[in-house]
Amino acid sequence: MPSNRKLGKPTDQRMAMLRNQVADLLNYGQIKTTVTRAKEIQPLAEKMITLAKKNDLAAYRQALAFLPQEDVAKKLFDQIGAKYADRNGGYTRIVRIGPRRGDAAEMAIIELV
Repeated sequence: MPSNRKLGKPTDQRMAMLRNQVADLLNYGQIKTTVTRAKEIQPLAEKMITLAKKNDLAAYRQALAFLPQEDVAKKLFDQIGAKYADRNGGYTRIVRIGPRRGDAAEMAIIELV
């Protein structure tokens, strides 16, 4: 994991949550979450896209080891990797959208550029 944000969860639950959110981001193109979670998701998602740009079997297996759904990995290598083939990093964007109504947590949309 890139930083030391624990997000109030034990390591296994935190990694499972981040893996699922990265998969949702790659599947849907954007997700709405807290700013802190978005900052944790961003480097993981960018690493997956970089793997997809390599487009070989070893990279595909690495992506499958991280992503919980095989169809998301297939979409990543077939569509998303080709889309960013000529771009050197900076595949995601975090846009702050203000506080959440219930607990005033700072919310953000993380999206593929």
